[in-house]
Amino acid sequence: MTDESAPFESTFSLSWESIEYRIFQAGGMNPLVFLHDGLGSMDTWKDLPRDVAVATGRPGVVYSRPGHGWSEPIRKPRTPRFMHHEALAVLYQFLREYEVSDVIFVGHSDGASISLIFSGQYQWASGLVLIAPHVFVEPKTIAGIQDMVTRFDTGDLAQRMAKYHRDPEATFRAWSEIWLDPSFRDWNIEDSLPNIHCPILLIQALDDEYGTMAQLEAIEQGVNGPVETLVLPDGGHSPHLAHPERVTDAITRFVNRVSRGPEGIVR
Repeated sequence: MTDESAPFESTFSLSWESIEYRIFQAGGMNPLVFLHDGLGSMDTWKDLPRDVAVATGRPGVVYSRPGHGWSEPIRKPRTPRFMHHEALAVLYQFLREYEVSDVIFVGHSDGASISLIFSGQYQWASGLVLIAPHVFVEPKTIAGIQDMVTRFDTGDLAQRMAKYHRDPEATFRAWSEIWLDPSFRDWNIEDSLPNIHCPILLIQALDDEYGTMAQLEAIEQGVNGPVETLVLPDGGHSPHLAHPERVTDAITRFVNRVSRGPEGIVR
């Protein structure tokens, strides 16, 4: 018997770089696209993409952005618009190659921000799941990253990241240095929000070390579609890893509602 949840793995070559990706449950309905956090890769999601894909019957597509996992290294230093590049160049070209224009994005942290930037430009998403999203820079974010730099320099974080990245040092420095660059303090993507009309599920833990509920409030006030929230008492910046069953269930229920649409017709 064939295991329908067994992943298909490959690489995809953009005109300027190659990225690794994985597809769970290929075929069928339009996909869920999982976008990882600033220190993540397609493997740091653990079982979430597979579990949600199987539960919803949708393909689950996950990839490592350039500079992450075993995708190509980034070629130039990042600028404050690096997430716009990831959304409007890398993600756009990936989706065009995959030949879909109706997706549900599941984004974590930087990946959630990339989902919002893309969806503010292109009306391709029928739903957004945003886990610990950022739409502006908070003092708490900067303090959390400064603490992470200390931990990277003095602890075993580099060794732990080596399980998920070709070059953990380069991945970490590219992420931390742009977020701590003074020019990044004014980064803000709230101007993308009014153009977003699809349903949104926001997921946040109250003890998130990189952001506050102000991020969720800004999204809820800024977008023009329905918003629901799942607020967890703990789980830090990765509540989907701390509470996998609860988060998987919440995403599955949201995706199933969105998939049926307002008239109950499966899309």
